[in-house]
Amino acid sequence: MTSTRRVWLTPHAHRRLRAELADLLASGAAPVLGETTDQDDRDPTRRQQRQGRIREIQDLLNDAVVGQDPPDDGVAEPGMVLTVRYDDTGDTETFLLGTRAAEHGDIEVYSPASPLGAALTGARRGEQRAYRVPDGGTVRVTLVEAVPYGHHRAASR
Repeated sequence: MTSTRRVWLTPHAHRRLRAELADLLASGAAPVLGETTDQDDRDPTRRQQRQGRIREIQDLLNDAVVGQDPPDDGVAEPGMVLTVRYDDTGDTETFLLGTRAAEHGDIEVYSPASPLGAALTGARRGEQRAYRVPDGGTVRVTLVEAVPYGHHRAASR
């Protein structure tokens, strides 16, 4: 299942996914004469899981926009680091709006498809949005700031 939606990845996440894919493909290679087969190759469930992960990574890499920062216009979109205020508590949180399947290491990542990510996509600084949580409640958040990931990285160094 290939997505027609572009996904935003940091260069680090892109390299990590390419390395993981290479490892997965190598572990599924036919054994050379005299080598033992990988335990995963004997277990159909594990083999199927590995193939599923290979397809997932290939789809991500095929649809990836790597390290190209979105415009610094304060609009929440993939590739932006968002700071939000939870209106009921006043707590703030900062996270990258990006692809969760590609770990980004130094910052929490929320998918644009998550309830919070979907609610915030397209929001501008100061705009309030609401989303439903699994228990049926509604959470209200205000977008405090949205900066491109590259600007955030440079400022945090």
